[in-house]
Amino acid sequence: MSNLGSIYSCLPIPLQHASCTLQGWRIRLGRFGGEFPTLRREVMLRDSWSADRLIDFRNQRLRTFVQYCASIPFYDRRFRDAGVDPASIRELDDLKRLPLLSKAEVRRAIKEFSGLRSRVGSSAIAAHTSGTTGGGLRFVTSERAVREQWATWWRYRERFGLRPGIWQAYFGGRSIVPIGQDRPPFWRWNPALSQWMFSVYHLSPQNLDSYLEELRSRQIPWLHGYPSALALLAARVLERGHPVYQPRWVTTGAESLLPQQKTLLHKAFGVIPRQHYGMAEAVANISECESGALHVDEDFAAVEFLPSPDGSGFKVVGTNFTNLLTPLLRYEIGDMVSLGRTSCECGFGGRVVQTIDGRQEDYVVLGNGARIGRLDHVFKDMLSIQQAQIYQQIPGAIIVYIVRGNDYSPDAEHTLLLELRQRLGEETKIDIQYRDALDRSGAGKLRFVVSDLPEGRLLSHAERNAG
Repeated sequence: MSNLGSIYSCLPIPLQHASCTLQGWRIRLGRFGGEFPTLRREVMLRDSWSADRLIDFRNQRLRTFVQYCASIPFYDRRFRDAGVDPASIRELDDLKRLPLLSKAEVRRAIKEFSGLRSRVGSSAIAAHTSGTTGGGLRFVTSERAVREQWATWWRYRERFGLRPGIWQAYFGGRSIVPIGQDRPPFWRWNPALSQWMFSVYHLSPQNLDSYLEELRSRQIPWLHGYPSALALLAARVLERGHPVYQPRWVTTGAESLLPQQKTLLHKAFGVIPRQHYGMAEAVANISECESGALHVDEDFAAVEFLPSPDGSGFKVVGTNFTNLLTPLLRYEIGDMVSLGRTSCECGFGGRVVQTIDGRQEDYVVLGNGARIGRLDHVFKDMLSIQQAQIYQQIPGAIIVYIVRGNDYSPDAEHTLLLELRQRLGEETKIDIQYRDALDRSGAGKLRFVVSDLPEGRLLSHAERNAG
């Protein structure tokens, strides 16, 4: 746990509310300040463009981005090694002549990219991600890139009538309630972003009713968060047998929304949950339309779908147009999609994706029965870890498999244990084991959390409660 995190956990609850609010104002300024209103208007206008116009716009951005990359030594070498003239990259299919870019290669190239800050003349914002492999990546982006990404995300939300300022019940990965707290409130206030932030680390069977009572009493109109967390609340609503809380909107992010979870949330809350797919690296964005189809946001990034080795789906590979401080050309995300119909009655021009097989993790089950999903936050700053996987056989105990990087040290293991304890508590038994490689599926997919517990399996849990 960081020093700031340790201080926060010791504060009285009113000061924790204030701390969340101060952080919210900082986030609000970064995301929605400056040129955000202009970017939002431009993004909204493109929502009505035809498929041909969108593709032309995407290819124009791609050509400009490729020429920019070609002037950077790291990419100049890649073009020369591949025998490709940057000027010959005119459209999406032309990218296939270039090699794919792995996260490990980006880590090695970060120092080379550092000189771009003065060249681009843009302020740098620290960003990080763990992706789907557990290996951390720390990089920089620009305020403009962050704001265009949020403008794109708000375009998707506004399709369903959402507007900035609508109050949101947020179930995300931030540790906003000390893990040792064993009684309500398991939520904190953030008026800067119009949020009541609910802890996803205290969703034990004995606490679910207190969460639902808080939601019922406040009648927060917008429910948003990890589908794995929202599904636990929805299952409890159905167990009680009567409506408890009726939001007007339910949206999900950060994880794939399984069909069973979608049915479960719809039954419990009376509205169809909506989803979008994005990531910190901003190399792809896919968002739902009013007809329920998932569309590629073609104007935001160049997204490729490459057949998986076993033919079970398509790998997502992306090129980011917006972040000139960490340019990513043909970056392997590690997620999979399935493709179905090629058009949609909504009229939006982006390609249609049938399903996204990305961030699907089993739950970690604590000794008190709490089920915790989405633990990737633990690994976001662990740059010396190449890959990680959490495995569970009994409640209250986990095994963490680690593939070490060259600079992994005992200090890294100590930090990892502190981060896990912050989210799982002192009572959870944690066994760290080191491996040379982790097992993958036939499609090349690495599952981040694997549970042998019936109550910990994400798919069976969603199927059982949706049936």
